[in-house]
Amino acid sequence: MTANRIPYDFMKYNRFPQIVMQRILILVSFFLLTGTSAIAQVKAQVDSTSIKIGEEIQYTLEVQADSTQTVVFPEGKTFLPMEVIESFPADTTIKNNRYNIIKKYGLTQFDTGAYTIPGQRVLIGEQAFTTDSIQVEVREVLVDTTKQKMFEIKPMVEVDPPSFQWRDYIWYAVIILLVGALLIFLLRYRKKKKAEKAKELPPYERAIEALRMIDTSDLLEKDSHKEYYSILSDTARKYIDEEIYDHAMESTTDELIARLNREIESGTLLLESETLQELKRVLMTADLAKFAKSRPDKLTARADRTAIEQVINKTKEAIPEPTEEELLADEEYRKTKAQKEQRKKIVMASIAVVAVVGIIFGVVVWRNGYQETIDSIFGHPTRTLAKQEWISSAYGTPPVAIATPEVLLRNNYQLTEAQKQILKGNETFVYGEMTGNIYVAVSTVAPDPKNQVDLEKAVEGIVGKFESQGAKNITVKTEEYKTLGGAEGIQVFGNLEVTNPTTQEKQKNEYIMLNFAENGGFQQITVVFDEDDLYADEVAQRIITSVELKNADR
Repeated sequence: MTANRIPYDFMKYNRFPQIVMQRILILVSFFLLTGTSAIAQVKAQVDSTSIKIGEEIQYTLEVQADSTQTVVFPEGKTFLPMEVIESFPADTTIKNNRYNIIKKYGLTQFDTGAYTIPGQRVLIGEQAFTTDSIQVEVREVLVDTTKQKMFEIKPMVEVDPPSFQWRDYIWYAVIILLVGALLIFLLRYRKKKKAEKAKELPPYERAIEALRMIDTSDLLEKDSHKEYYSILSDTARKYIDEEIYDHAMESTTDELIARLNREIESGTLLLESETLQELKRVLMTADLAKFAKSRPDKLTARADRTAIEQVINKTKEAIPEPTEEELLADEEYRKTKAQKEQRKKIVMASIAVVAVVGIIFGVVVWRNGYQETIDSIFGHPTRTLAKQEWISSAYGTPPVAIATPEVLLRNNYQLTEAQKQILKGNETFVYGEMTGNIYVAVSTVAPDPKNQVDLEKAVEGIVGKFESQGAKNITVKTEEYKTLGGAEGIQVFGNLEVTNPTTQEKQKNEYIMLNFAENGGFQQITVVFDEDDLYADEVAQRIITSVELKNADR
């Protein structure tokens, strides 16, 4: 018995250190986990779990982390099926070297039902934390039909698809082309002026100046023999063309030399044959360089340049001095030629100006219409009223606020006798005349507790009112009217004819009259305008739309 217990007890005491170590490890793990959770914590909450359609839920993430850790919040579509309205900046506070960060999101949903906001993943340092999902309910908006007025669904209206505004693009293209054409014209004109200025020098001076330009060029250094000899031969030819033979530029070398020989034989050119042969040699060398790609050496090229200068100098000396008659004839010819050139410039400039103005006018007419363009250039009284700065003011008692092109002036003789009996103590303010393009009148009656205004009776005398002002063929239509501010009244509108007392011509007008009985008083706004006036309707509608009653009890 004793021998059997000794091994048992020995094994028992031998396992004791292992059991202790296991328990120590468990405790250490527990404290480590507890410490980690203390280092970083994430909480999520919403301010409401039940909202109406389109209402905002405020979703809040609260993070507690060590000051050395980086926190990354969720962004984008992680909140689906909820929609993110706004992601607010994070609010951070520090306490005992620990961050307390609050991040808020505005969420919503535009359809009813029960939705789940998914758990959000927050990265703290290298460790990711996921919050719990949250259930929210989106309710529909109930409408009390006993208080909220319902309206019938309006029928569908066909709308033409937006057309390609090709006129605008053509307008821009025309402007660009006109500006481009003007720039090209100015550049060419400037170039032409420079050329004309250069031509103002006498032929001999121009030839010598051209030779000097050859000296300053580096054509030979660039092996541009063709261009070098082209300028050299053209310099000689131009001088001869202007002083001796006016076809020297288009003649071949042989033709030019033959013509100069005839001039020498006839005595009109006192030039030695050696000079003529020198000219022929240089011109033939130039022909070879231009057409046969000959490349004379630099010494030869410079010698040819000197030879041409000597030919020009000797040719100048060989030309006989012109007689007095020749000088006078030449001066007269130059004067006549200058006058022709001047007239030509004036005609061309006038045509260019007329063409540009015509194109611009045509484009403007095409874009805005003929009448609108003419009126914008020469002016139109009603168009001026429509475009100028308007005056907003209040008239009468109770006051009627209205915007008009000009200030309305007081006038106490606008109501009929029947209306005056009903509407005592009236005030009337007027602009324009019935026979003009636009006529505006505002009439008000102060409140009278003893005499309540009957709006239906007040508007019955409208025909008589217009007839008293000379109107005929009056048509009348009525309908209910409400201003933008909510004042309700009666709108009377139609057509009438008036006769101009000066010209005795008949004028067809349209009229709009607004009638209100606000605050126990009476307010009447009348606008009459010429139906053939292109801008009068626009002015009238703008006046009517601006009408509002001050301190109306609605």
